Amino acid sequence: MAMDIGIDLGTATVLVYVKGSGVVLREPSVVAVNRDTDQMLAVGEEARRMLGRTPGNIVAVRPLRDGVVSDYETTERMLRYFIHKVCGKRMTFSKPRTMICVPSVVTEVERRSVLDAARSAGVRQVELIEETIAAAIGAGLDISKPTGNMIVDIGGGTTDVAVISMGGTVVCESIRVAGDRFDEAIIRYIRKRHNLLVGERTAEEIKINIGSAYPRKEVISMHVVGRCLSVGLPRGVTVGSDEMIEALEEPVQAILDAVHKVLERTPPELAADISEQGIVMTGGGSLLYGLDRLIQEHTKVPTYVAEDPITSVVIGTGLALENIHLLRKQKV
Repeated sequence: MAMDIGIDLGTATVLVYVKGSGVVLREPSVVAVNRDTDQMLAVGEEARRMLGRTPGNIVAVRPLRDGVVSDYETTERMLRYFIHKVCGKRMTFSKPRTMICVPSVVTEVERRSVLDAARSAGVRQVELIEETIAAAIGAGLDISKPTGNMIVDIGGGTTDVAVISMGGTVVCESIRVAGDRFDEAIIRYIRKRHNLLVGERTAEEIKINIGSAYPRKEVISMHVVGRCLSVGLPRGVTVGSDEMIEALEEPVQAILDAVHKVLERTPPELAADISEQGIVMTGGGSLLYGLDRLIQEHTKVPTYVAEDPITSVVIGTGLALENIHLLRKQKV
């Protein structure tokens, strides 16, 4: 029997949902390749550990940037690897039916690249679904009724904000500011404030451990080691959560602006629904401390983080595939 699989092909992480089994795979969207032989050496977590730590002939790359395919060939190889890892020997007898989520605002070329990569990876049938629709379904919202639901999905490459009603998107905004931009902002801040250069992985650890969009009751700190730009030697500094508010101010403000734009363009009847039901946040970026509270303060609308924000999109993608006859199909 053919498998139905939902894929959240994220900039930072790939998640796979299998009908009847739930989320079965969660791996970083990283591939390690030998430049000399073009051989794929590692994929996922093993490849992520190589970021910034490889010799010249080996490069660890992230084939998706800002929510879209930036390296088609590597994306296809990565997808093939993950699909075969999930399906195993069953691929020999029957190719899986697949649904993949894409950002709300993508070009036809970007949609086509995702479709082509999936087909080349060996799937039988592939459908696309908007991330915000998938996130809303995965967060447990009933989007089939003529009621306004607002979703803010903050992933690794994009933040998608949408108002959904009767299974479709009424208003949406997609910006290429999300988890990766948080990391970049932290790197820039530490370089400027402490004259210290840190890598992507260290910046991500800082974001997860002490990243803040809103003042904490008690300031927490973290010891960070990088390369001193003055003398070129390793040096450690202590960074506080209060500094992270300043470091992340620019990308956080961009997200607030996107939410505000969507609310401005929302029809009044749906705006009334949202004011009563609130805004739901999904994606790994929604876990940034105090971001939900900051959005609530700026919009005066109750704001909640989904029960499992990281897997909401992939669960919604899988559920949409299982009930595709009930969902307004995404035209491809």
